[in-house]
Amino acid sequence: MLLVVGVYVVAGNLLNGVTSGGRGLAKGAVPAAYTTLVARWGNLCPALTPALLAAQLYQESGWNPTVVSPADARGIAQFIPSTWATHGIDGNGDGKRDIWDPNDAIPSAASYDCELAKYVKDVPGNTSDNMLAAYNAGAYRVIKAGGVPAISETQNYVKRIRSLSKSFAAPSGRLSPSRQAAGAIAFAQQKLGTPYLWGGEGTADQGGRFDCSGLTQAAYASVGITLPRVANDQYNAGPHPSRDQLLPGDLVFFSHDPSDSRAIHHVGIYVGGGYMIDAPRTGAVIRFDPIDGADYFGATRVTEDGAKALPTTV
Repeated sequence: MLLVVGVYVVAGNLLNGVTSGGRGLAKGAVPAAYTTLVARWGNLCPALTPALLAAQLYQESGWNPTVVSPADARGIAQFIPSTWATHGIDGNGDGKRDIWDPNDAIPSAASYDCELAKYVKDVPGNTSDNMLAAYNAGAYRVIKAGGVPAISETQNYVKRIRSLSKSFAAPSGRLSPSRQAAGAIAFAQQKLGTPYLWGGEGTADQGGRFDCSGLTQAAYASVGITLPRVANDQYNAGPHPSRDQLLPGDLVFFSHDPSDSRAIHHVGIYVGGGYMIDAPRTGAVIRFDPIDGADYFGATRVTEDGAKALPTTV
């Protein structure tokens, strides 16, 4: 109970914290194979940032360079072949424009974004928002509407990419605490001593047992936030505080590859003092564990908007 009260006290002291990020990328948020490309091409024009570009790519394909959508959108940037024919570029200078090659597709996505930004540069409102709206609805509709058009799909797209981009941006200041952190911790505390179950989601037929990401998912579900099922997708549910800015309620992650969030294999709920509550492994129980291991990867401050912005399949 003291721990939960302490979370509220900390939250009350930091509600005026800064939540915006700069033009850098959060550590490991973009898979190592694409980090340089996203960092370089995400700075192609002022309306685009590496984090916005990363959010679009993650939303479109989940970093899968071979995926094909039901609408025949292809590759990591999900270009329709007809759009690729007019907007695809030879990003790596090998003399070919290959829709399947991230070295071409990622630069092409950035180039297309910036082309749209030029079309809507004189439209009232935020240029980046108008650029994203043009990507979804077309530049003509943005120009005609004098900003983001009153189309729910387009408005949701802009909000989703903006929210998701916070998960890819390196924070430039102190992050505001999560208001739901105390409730999530309280849920996890009630499960201390429960035996671990691989694939466990706490259902009655599973004896109320959890695995690591099942526990964190259920903890935040108890306070009205829906997280993805697996740990490496949960990493993108909000911005990433540094180790010295951790607050109780942050999710803490562990990865086999320190440069790639897709290699995350474990997650727990930070409770302060260098400790987390986690469901560690088969044969163990939900317990307090130290977070400072060799495979510590980073943390996420879960936000409702960040969780809602995550694609349903990645």
